[in-house]
Amino acid sequence: MTDPQTSADPTGTSSHGSGPFIAAIDQGTTSSRCIVFDRDGRIVAVDQKEHEQIFPKPGWVEHDAAEIWTNVQEVVAGAIAKAAQDIPGFTPADVKAIGITNQRETTLLWDRHTGEPVHNALVWQDTRTDALCRELGRNVGQDRFRRETGLPLASYFAGPKIRWLLDNVPGLRERAEAGDILFGTMDSWVIWNLTGGVNGGVHVTDVTNASRTLLMNLHTLEWDHKILASMEVPAAVLPQIRSSSEVYGTTNVGGLDGVPVASALGDQQAALFGQTCFAEGEAKSTYGTGTFMLMNTGGTPVNSYNGLITTVGYRIGEEAPVYALEGSIAVTGALVQWMRDQMGLISTAAEIETLASSVADNGGAYFVPAFSGLFAPYWRDDARGVIAGLTRYVTKAHIARAVLEATAWQTREIADAMTKDSDVELTALKVDGGMTSNNLLMQTLADALDAPVVRPMVAETTCLGAAYAAGLAVGFWPDTDALRANWKRAAEWTPRMDAADRDREYKNWLKAVERTMGWIEEEH
Repeated sequence: MTDPQTSADPTGTSSHGSGPFIAAIDQGTTSSRCIVFDRDGRIVAVDQKEHEQIFPKPGWVEHDAAEIWTNVQEVVAGAIAKAAQDIPGFTPADVKAIGITNQRETTLLWDRHTGEPVHNALVWQDTRTDALCRELGRNVGQDRFRRETGLPLASYFAGPKIRWLLDNVPGLRERAEAGDILFGTMDSWVIWNLTGGVNGGVHVTDVTNASRTLLMNLHTLEWDHKILASMEVPAAVLPQIRSSSEVYGTTNVGGLDGVPVASALGDQQAALFGQTCFAEGEAKSTYGTGTFMLMNTGGTPVNSYNGLITTVGYRIGEEAPVYALEGSIAVTGALVQWMRDQMGLISTAAEIETLASSVADNGGAYFVPAFSGLFAPYWRDDARGVIAGLTRYVTKAHIARAVLEATAWQTREIADAMTKDSDVELTALKVDGGMTSNNLLMQTLADALDAPVVRPMVAETTCLGAAYAAGLAVGFWPDTDALRANWKRAAEWTPRMDAADRDREYKNWLKAVERTMGWIEEEH
């Protein structure tokens, strides 16, 4: 059944809201924003500002961290001003804590005495450390540090980016070894500045962000000194690793004076938390340009032998950490954009649903969007996109349907890998992100997964997760049960596909995936 519960207010924005409140800063890849939430987890005010994307060379992506800090101050002040305008009697004192969520892996080094970044931040998408990663892999390859860190050795993660900066910015290594330089992912940079910067700013990160550096041991939750030595990163630059939900310090920025800074979570982990995936086997998938799916695997890190990443899901205060498996898909929403911008088969993204709904099935066509290789669970950069099974019967409507099915089957592959790694069956999938407004896609997902797909009332699950973790730290919410009670379903889709049809379609999909591989031959 589709949409058994549809609300008149899909945004989850509260029309009035009475205090007290929690604020969350989301320092993302393209913009920074601040959202103020009420006790029911509804949005009462939001402000957002984009920052510049800097591309010095092909494959290099940078951000100006000073610009980002200026923007963070502006959006905090902006959200507080909007709340004051819309809520009778609101004062900044009604904000009881502030939480942080951030683009993960983006790497910054700055001078602890002046607060000045020593170089632009190297963004998670930046590939300049490819050759360094191959060199660090030595004769072991990608898995050299996987047992300790849960991660493959890849340019995606922060550790090799730190090493690159130390090797390439003149005089930096000496300053770092003398203790004058601080490293942080964007959570650390924002928290250090929020809590005073050069005047006693707190230099911390949380376990979720630390687990994306390739430098933290997943089992001890501490920096791994053997890996630091291998990667030639001095321990003096590293922040202290803390839990995701505790008071790190207080702020005096954007009109918020003395407010506790009380959470930090990498963006995908924050979405897991905001979706209240607190039990083993609960999973969320965020559908944007690409897709990130995380499954809660409980108190033990599960090693992946099926192409996933092992990561820390969250840690509340002194409680034991909760781990997750993560699978990433490179191209989901980007395929719909490609249909619109490069192919001209649709004029708006929303139109794909109408076009795909005009036919009953895919007409035998399968579309594997391996535009830049395949991510999880294959990690094949020699693959390229393919449309298979074409006959003269196939129309653009069938292709549109195959486009939506591509997102569903790629999700199914990640879910299967998670089940193989964890022995935990997916019970239901909580979804968020822009693509979830496509009802046909949501039904197709439920059919492909043979599990219910559930969309929540508040789509801003990343900010909500940071707000929840901050609220728990200061007693604003008593426990995770109270957060679960806040979680409201906007719509749910249950599987309708015949099992034999599902198996046949999945088999055909996997055949099409095989056809993408080995397309690019290595040039020697």
